[in-house]
Amino acid sequence: MSAPLAIILAAGLGTRMRSQLAKVLHPAAGRPMIHYPVLATKAAGCARIVTVLGHQASEVTAALKGLPCQVVIQRKQLGTAHAVLQARRWFAALRAPVVILNGDLPLLSDATIRRLLDAHRSQPATLSLASVRLPGPTGYGRILRSAGGRVAAIVEEADATPAERGLTEVNGGLYVAEGRWLADALCKIRPDNAKREYYLTDLVKIAVAGGGVVQAVPVEPAEELLGVNTRADLARAETRLRERINARHLTAGVTMRHPATVFIDDEVTIGQDCLLYPMVQLERRTTLGSGSTVHAGVRIRNSRLGKGVTVLDGSQIDESDVADGAVIGPFARLRPGARVGAQAKIGNFVEIKQSVVGAGSKVNHLSYVGDATIGRGVNIGAGTITCNYDGTRKHATVIGDEVFVGSDVQFIAPVRIGRGAVIAAGSTVTRDVPPGALAISRTAQENKLGWTKKKFATHKRKKK
Repeated sequence: MSAPLAIILAAGLGTRMRSQLAKVLHPAAGRPMIHYPVLATKAAGCARIVTVLGHQASEVTAALKGLPCQVVIQRKQLGTAHAVLQARRWFAALRAPVVILNGDLPLLSDATIRRLLDAHRSQPATLSLASVRLPGPTGYGRILRSAGGRVAAIVEEADATPAERGLTEVNGGLYVAEGRWLADALCKIRPDNAKREYYLTDLVKIAVAGGGVVQAVPVEPAEELLGVNTRADLARAETRLRERINARHLTAGVTMRHPATVFIDDEVTIGQDCLLYPMVQLERRTTLGSGSTVHAGVRIRNSRLGKGVTVLDGSQIDESDVADGAVIGPFARLRPGARVGAQAKIGNFVEIKQSVVGAGSKVNHLSYVGDATIGRGVNIGAGTITCNYDGTRKHATVIGDEVFVGSDVQFIAPVRIGRGAVIAAGSTVTRDVPPGALAISRTAQENKLGWTKKKFATHKRKKK
């Protein structure tokens, strides 16, 4: 049998989220929610994935860039069956199974999709659907069974009787049917319901009326098929996602002092023997090399850290590269474009922006380095500032290898410091410094003898 097709329904408004952002764009563990069903269906073996969009279609399309799926648009939201019909050209002549699912299922696993596909093929069934049992299934369609226990229909909550609303077996929103049968059956659905919409769940009645077999495959845990409709749902789903992500890294050889307080996004890569302290956040596509240690209160976003890197407490690293063996922090900030060389040290309350710090160099205390290139083996004294902005444009500072910079130095960019130069403490450097030179820029010191005694004597007379 040919590889299955997947159709993901993501056209709805998501009004219960109470947000200006489309529901499927809300992030969960660092990804837009829509990413998860796309990745799950791909991992389950679906050869083609079609996503049906409506509300904020252009924004959702942008969020799907780079993922293996095509997009079709549902211009008017007339129901779930109408949404699937927008993708009809992909399956009308298809002999393979079609998997249909909602775009708000971040916890759905590829194993559950494969299980439903296997059950559909082995029955064989006209229509297969996933079911879950919930003690209080508000908002879900109830599965109705015949006296013999066969699935007879699905009734949406708005159309259900009080007795039907008391049922606990509900529709999980995950279906499998052959493409050709699906295309024909969808055309038979009518909006004869309270919402005047074309319900995909009416496929059950159509299959039964045609003498077909409908099977409900139970799914456990039920959380996999619990859609995200509210912010509370999203919070619960994200909590579970992060538990799964942490468990994955723990199994792979990462140590976490307190896993419940460590937040790791889904796309993060962590090497073996890394140690993560409490309150660490690793976001987006961050990579952490093996043997690295990240201390408490650190946030790292979209950055690449090499092997054996140490990030001390309270530091922030954003869209930066840190080479093997470097030490960052405590309370350091690497802004976008920072590149820190091997064995370099960026110390407490140091900020680096769009700059290169060479291997073995040290920027230890209370300094700002912006739009600069610092060579290898350089020492930057406390309180050093690269004055990179003249009010209109940014300018570069270039510091050669093995330069020694004393404390409280200001480099007025653009300026170049030659290899092996020494910059005296307290200097304001406005011109290039040749290699091996000593640069001193200070006003002459004047000591006024007896000044303090005279000052305080004058002050006492005024008080009287």
